[in-house]
Amino acid sequence: MDLTSKVEEIRKRARNKIEEGAVTQGYALDRNQSIRILNEALATEIVCVLRYQYHYYMASGIHSTAVADEFLEHAKAEQEHAARISERIKQLHGKPELNPALIAERSHTEYKEGESLPDMIREDLIAERIVIDIYRDMIQFFGEKDPTTRRMLEEILGDEEEHADELADMLFAIEPGMQARPLYSKDETREGAIALEPAAAKGRQ
Repeated sequence: MDLTSKVEEIRKRARNKIEEGAVTQGYALDRNQSIRILNEALATEIVCVLRYQYHYYMASGIHSTAVADEFLEHAKAEQEHAARISERIKQLHGKPELNPALIAERSHTEYKEGESLPDMIREDLIAERIVIDIYRDMIQFFGEKDPTTRRMLEEILGDEEEHADELADMLFAIEPGMQARPLYSKDETREGAIALEPAAAKGRQ
């Protein structure tokens, strides 16, 4: 089929089922499955919003002000994610599932309150780590067959990775006894360089 014939075919197809808006015959995935997956992502984001909001209001202690501010910022970001996912579901001619009775069932993360500020940070960090892996799987599913949804999820994934990094830093600041994440390889630290000096000297002999 030459380009002119292909364009004519696309024009004819575009006139069919115009009520489906952005969903054309060229959509290569099972639309119902795409909507189900996105509704699971939506439920997960809503649970994250609620958990972050609870932690914002309940944060207390010497570090609470700075940490509460982060909880609030994360809650706003997750709310924005939920809005973007809802809009995409609508574009796919689906219905965003906002029934409170179903949200907890469909969420990939749990609503864990925590009993202290470190507990709250820890529960949020665990949830972010779960979401990171879930979004990576979703991105693989949509791939090149639905690049619009894939790009949206990639952007959301970037936010979630940033949240996880910030939470890990906050947890270490509040619990200094927690093992710090290595920022440098052994030979880049002063202690590592000193330990390597005898071996280097021996090599020069």
